[in-house]
Amino acid sequence: MTGVIDARLEELGITIPDAPIPAANYVPWVVTGNTVFIAGQVPFRNGELSHIGKLGDKFSVEDGQACARIVAINILAQLKAACGGDLDRVSRCVKLGGFVNCTPDFADHPKVVNGASNLIVEIFGDKGKHARFAVGAPSLPFDVAVEIDAIFEIE
Repeated sequence: MTGVIDARLEELGITIPDAPIPAANYVPWVVTGNTVFIAGQVPFRNGELSHIGKLGDKFSVEDGQACARIVAINILAQLKAACGGDLDRVSRCVKLGGFVNCTPDFADHPKVVNGASNLIVEIFGDKGKHARFAVGAPSLPFDVAVEIDAIFEIE
């Protein structure tokens, strides 16, 4: 039986990949009580990194939003694993934390991270509305353009 969120993903044409494995000595997610903490995710697509470089140099705001959307899909892959495959267990997206690899003069971090926020709300509706931060960084792991971590509440 297809769940409500799986049906919504299908309607939007989104396929959730297998959860990427960690790049270092950490776990990709932790469940404590009814809270899921998802480690920072980067733009893996089809097993390869995309969007290598900085906003304000190599990438536009629109490129950054597309990157953040890919990152959000990887967040959902980790969340699905944490929920035993059932995204209908999600009762709330609590918070996203967005890091944007950018030049010192770049100032549109919130617009970039909207690529992830918009997708989460598009999928979960009101349950997807969340607190958030979006900050610039002089570099990120693997020189990716965006990294985002997340906190969700589940049933």
